[in-house]
Amino acid sequence: MNQLFATSAPDDAARPDTAEFADSDFRAFASPRRGITGTGTARAIEVPAPWPENLGLVTHALESVQTDDPTNAIALGAMPFNTSESAMFVIPGDIRLHTSDGERRRIRIHSSHSPPPTATSPQSLVSATPSYPTEITTKALQPPEDWMELVHLATERIRAGALTKVVLARAIDLVSDVSFDPEVIFRRLSAQHPTSIRFAMNGFVGASPELLVSRTGSTVKAHPMAGTTPRTGDPELDQRRAGELLASLKNQKEHLITIDAVVDALLDSCSYLDSEPTPTIVAAGPVQHLATMVQGRLSAPEPSVLDLVAALHPTPAVGGHPTAEALALMAELETVPRDLYAGPVGWVDATGNGAFAVGIRSVQLTGLTARLFSGVGVVSDSDPLAELAETRAKAQTLLGALVRL
Repeated sequence: MNQLFATSAPDDAARPDTAEFADSDFRAFASPRRGITGTGTARAIEVPAPWPENLGLVTHALESVQTDDPTNAIALGAMPFNTSESAMFVIPGDIRLHTSDGERRRIRIHSSHSPPPTATSPQSLVSATPSYPTEITTKALQPPEDWMELVHLATERIRAGALTKVVLARAIDLVSDVSFDPEVIFRRLSAQHPTSIRFAMNGFVGASPELLVSRTGSTVKAHPMAGTTPRTGDPELDQRRAGELLASLKNQKEHLITIDAVVDALLDSCSYLDSEPTPTIVAAGPVQHLATMVQGRLSAPEPSVLDLVAALHPTPAVGGHPTAEALALMAELETVPRDLYAGPVGWVDATGNGAFAVGIRSVQLTGLTARLFSGVGVVSDSDPLAELAETRAKAQTLLGALVRL
């Protein structure tokens, strides 16, 4: 394996989450506080199944990069929802980074057998004008009536006492007459949802409202969400619905299950951990969620953000509760594999710092096809028709970026 070297310098280019690159090997992760984009592949890191048990391979690869600043060694990746599968991370060859405090860095990573990537000329930074589709067909991979019947079956299992919650997702395929461009979709989502966590990894693109976990030094944060209601665009009506969401016993119970699970997963790694006393409302495009910030201080020796990801995934917000029973029922009822949907997606550096979002409000782009999922938390008194409406509302986050007829 070739030795990698990393160098960095101030970057005067445009913000990374809106920059255009000629290289089609585009990866990005952007939040309101930080943006990282990468092109090229200095090293691909295969994480064998089960991926939570083998994330140390990513840490080892990053620590082997020769650099005077370990924060220059950055890997980006997305992990499947199913932990029994393998995952892939990439150390890009050319990385652009910006933070909310004004830092802008360009990092070049190269092997001992190749020179650093050369600066790209201004002319080549402008991508070819994207081709827009003239025709898109949409197909739910399961008829709505069949999916609602699965919700009904899940409520019967829950009422029988087998579990308290299961998350069920619907899959929708969009087929275009023009190939979907991950960078174009990422930039549209960045413009439409600037307060979300936007990402693009190997054609997996999204704008997630939910931070799974971040680690900066000894500080750890998570922002779990559970409990949803649609938004209409009418401020008065949306405010009333937000109040109803906060007062809903069903949603409060669902939310508390998720918060307790996140706190329990992080507690052993922390010398201090606290959560907000009451949830707040977070608007996320066509829907709004109950959310609670969890924050703490890590104990020494401080775990990597990858260790925290492995401890947290899947939370009840995307799997259900209890976890084993919910995942078993999900495997029985869901007919389309989730792949990367609802799995962790983010970045990590050689110090163990990093951030990972829950890969929801996401789409997998493969040539002419875009597959998107939208999921709902099913509890004992869930109404199948209302849950179907929620999946449609959540899908609007992606449809607005995919369909530009």
